[in-house]
Amino acid sequence: MPILIALLILIPVNGYGQVYPGKPLRIIVPWTPGGTADLLARILAQKMTEGFGQQVVADNRPGAGGLIGTELAAKAAPDGYTLLMGTTAPNSVAPSLYQKIPYDPVKDFAYVSLVARTCYVLSVHPSMPVKNVKELIALAKARPGQLTFSSPGSGTPNHLSGEMFKMLTGIDMQHVPYKGSAQALGDVIGGQIALTFENITVASTQVKSGRVRGLAVTNLKRSPVLPQIPTVAESGFPGFEAVGWFGMVAPAATPREIIAKINSEVVRILALPDVNERISGFGAEVGASSPEEFDRFNRAQTAKWAAVVKFSGARAD
Repeated sequence: MPILIALLILIPVNGYGQVYPGKPLRIIVPWTPGGTADLLARILAQKMTEGFGQQVVADNRPGAGGLIGTELAAKAAPDGYTLLMGTTAPNSVAPSLYQKIPYDPVKDFAYVSLVARTCYVLSVHPSMPVKNVKELIALAKARPGQLTFSSPGSGTPNHLSGEMFKMLTGIDMQHVPYKGSAQALGDVIGGQIALTFENITVASTQVKSGRVRGLAVTNLKRSPVLPQIPTVAESGFPGFEAVGWFGMVAPAATPREIIAKINSEVVRILALPDVNERISGFGAEVGASSPEEFDRFNRAQTAKWAAVVKFSGARAD
């Protein structure tokens, strides 16, 4: 009997502390392969496999603007074996964009650690008679409602970055939604659309090649990928910031011991020089955090985007 009692006492400790992880893990990616979220998930999966001694895989579950994979993660067993590469659209924007979503981004998740942030590049066709943000605003005010800006879809952070720009500058532009970044940026390159706010991981190559002219980045500080391009904030609009974020998320009821262990592993991985180099190479900024910091960050982002969605009138079915 004493031996049995001792074993029963040890089970939770081993299950949540010494043994975890005792089987393979998966990181649900609510987007298609090849995108920033997918690349980050695969970098982490490889390093977590080495660190944990268990296979960690990226599991792509795209669809419905990230809602399908995010719902799947929300309803997964809260045992630390199903994680989510959380992103801006389904976790911060969706609550205000959709009348109803199949999960609560605050109540249904435990925010483990930020992984990276990206910004957007305000880009125009080289033939546009503007060289900076002030000149663009002057042109837009001279031609109210005539300038067009593209995005990979209504309600995407790209679209809402443009709406935030309109809201803070007082200009009127027409939004033209596409079904992806390739078309949205392609029509700016082709001259059919005046401008776009494209993720720096996609836009930087086109800016460097001269196919589009970058006027500003939406970060609070300049990007090391495009250091010659000023921020919107330093172009006369202090505090302007529109970022896309990526972070490790778990189902809400996941034990705190497991959350702490995953957080420690993610923070360790993001501090590795080779990981920093890979992430910085495609234009993202490494951003590890504590669970508490990440939770506060997402709540602030949710409130910020809600104000922009209200201003824009954007809705999604």
